[in-house]
Amino acid sequence: MSRSAGARIRHRVHQGARALLGALPRELRFRFYRGMVDCPTVLDASFEFTIARSREDLEACFGLLHDAYVASGFMRAHPSGLRVTAYHALPTTTTLCAKVGGKAVGTLSIVRDGVFGFPLQSAFDISAVRAKGGRIAEISALAVHPSFRRTGGSVLFPLMKFMYEYCTRYFDTRHLVIAVHPTRIELYESLLFFRRLTAKVVDKYDFANGAPAIGATLDLHEAPQLFARAYDGKPARRDLYRYFVDRQLPNIRFPARDWNVSNDPMLTPALADYFFNERTQGFAELDERRKRLLHSIYRGPEWARVLPALTEDPSPRSQLRLTPRFTFKCEGRLNAAAPADGGHPITIIELSRHGFRARTPAQLPVGTLVTAEAELGAGRRTQVHARVMNAGPGDDERSYGFHVGTPDEAWLNCVAWLEEKDD
Repeated sequence: MSRSAGARIRHRVHQGARALLGALPRELRFRFYRGMVDCPTVLDASFEFTIARSREDLEACFGLLHDAYVASGFMRAHPSGLRVTAYHALPTTTTLCAKVGGKAVGTLSIVRDGVFGFPLQSAFDISAVRAKGGRIAEISALAVHPSFRRTGGSVLFPLMKFMYEYCTRYFDTRHLVIAVHPTRIELYESLLFFRRLTAKVVDKYDFANGAPAIGATLDLHEAPQLFARAYDGKPARRDLYRYFVDRQLPNIRFPARDWNVSNDPMLTPALADYFFNERTQGFAELDERRKRLLHSIYRGPEWARVLPALTEDPSPRSQLRLTPRFTFKCEGRLNAAAPADGGHPITIIELSRHGFRARTPAQLPVGTLVTAEAELGAGRRTQVHARVMNAGPGDDERSYGFHVGTPDEAWLNCVAWLEEKDD
């Protein structure tokens, strides 16, 4: 039998199986999908899951993504052989890389809310997700090498576990959003409990070359309870609750961080020049607004040499607020000056030399004097006196801005590191 004939037969078998499943009631289909879960509890040492930061890793991931998208009809072939989007230029995007024997075999990108918004916002309304509070991240650019798509999820499930742990522990994320092909949505609904943003299918999703798409979301605060109910009593290889929440995979390499920042910017001026000027024309193809936004993030002479030139516009509207490259997630304690105050938990989400912004359930009038204590990095504790300067809507709690009168040594060391990395 020829290879092409075999492929046609497999395609017909898959179509027939999909039609049979489609005839079942929704809950029976979902139980069937959950019963087919096969997540590897132990992986060979040749498997490694890391953040893509080197030129070699990023190029391998972008190449893998390009080939998968072209094969699926989600993009036209690019002369570079890479799929590199404008969102990959942002410090709020992290690309995960799965390797076997040092070769990239899987990738996905996590796009946290940034100056460009999200890819799926061109077609889907996420205002209801925003209304619930908490930072949002879009899971995008997923690809697994063809030779590992039929191996019991040996790459896909660990990659998804890496994504789950990174978002919950490192990326300060509450909500995930996705845009997927209609033939894939029920897997996300049944296995991971994503909920559709709308029942309507978008017929032509421009970010995927006009393919149809459905948007969906998952609240990571609710996910553990949903997983626990659905997978209670399942064997270890079929228990996604224990797999995502409890199990440790030594093959996953989390980023080493000197300080408790909540993102891992991957781009250097050299990498930006290579991927967005040499291999593709990504920078040149940006509109003027996005060019200006990039200039608000990446500053200094090295960045000026590689970022796209701006059209001269002296009007005040063209001046954009400088955007920090690093955000924080640092748990601490806040004590107000009142003797009866028992203290309140805080999460520092932004930090500068003489100020910070933090989430807290406390109600703090503007002008309140407080003492803030936190561990800004491993073993680097800070205690500073501050004053509440403003209050505003937080992510999932109240958010306040504070002015720090006299920063201590740990605070100043952290700021110095951030400023050095920002140049």
